[in-house]
Amino acid sequence: MVYRYFIELSYRGTNYHGWQIQENAHSVQAELNRALSTLLKESIETLGAGRTDTGVHAKYFVAHFDSARNDLVGNTSFLYHLNQILPLDISIKSIITVKPEAHARFDAISRTYQYFICRDKDPFWRELAWLYYGNLDVDLMQKASKRLFDYSDFTSFSKVGSDNKTSICKILAAHWEEKDNLLIFTISADRFLRNMVRATVGSLVDVGRNKISVERFSEIIAAMDRSLAGSSAPAEGLYLTEIKYPDTIYQI
Repeated sequence: MVYRYFIELSYRGTNYHGWQIQENAHSVQAELNRALSTLLKESIETLGAGRTDTGVHAKYFVAHFDSARNDLVGNTSFLYHLNQILPLDISIKSIITVKPEAHARFDAISRTYQYFICRDKDPFWRELAWLYYGNLDVDLMQKASKRLFDYSDFTSFSKVGSDNKTSICKILAAHWEEKDNLLIFTISADRFLRNMVRATVGSLVDVGRNKISVERFSEIIAAMDRSLAGSSAPAEGLYLTEIKYPDTIYQI
């Protein structure tokens, strides 16, 4: 009999070409597959909740895998040894039994990202935030972020050439907060397009530096044209922080 598990993890993306396995590139997925296969003495192939770009971090990520073992949930010894095998920049939080048909990517009902901007030189945020030293009008950025709720098609913030079946996303939350020397943008949606969050942040920062107006920000979204939007914010400031699933996938 084969059992399906969700594995919850976090990782610092600095040293990786994103989550997904790629030819001749270092990925989180490859490291996790290798570690699980070594410990379980099976050929394990994980499937993640989505892909993250090179240098992007995940405070919370989910993948699923199948195994003949039925003793992994609550197995602190297995969890300890799995973390020992993995690099220091990948940490496994827990392993959960789910229904055989549960899918880490397709069953997700929402995801949340946070983007961190550090406005002073700070060695502790190097490679972990966008070090931006210019003046930003946060009130204008806050007003612009509220305009995201007025739209559902975010082609203007999607990576050119992405094979999207649809560009429709439902925004569930979008706001800025200031904390010490940090400026943090939080955005939640039922789904995201490739590069969507970084492109959104790039255009919001253009609003904050008075390069474009709040009205122009809205016009850019409505135009559904990536060439009109701002440059994507650097990858190192982006974190996947939450993924939500329906309770039914856990009811074995």
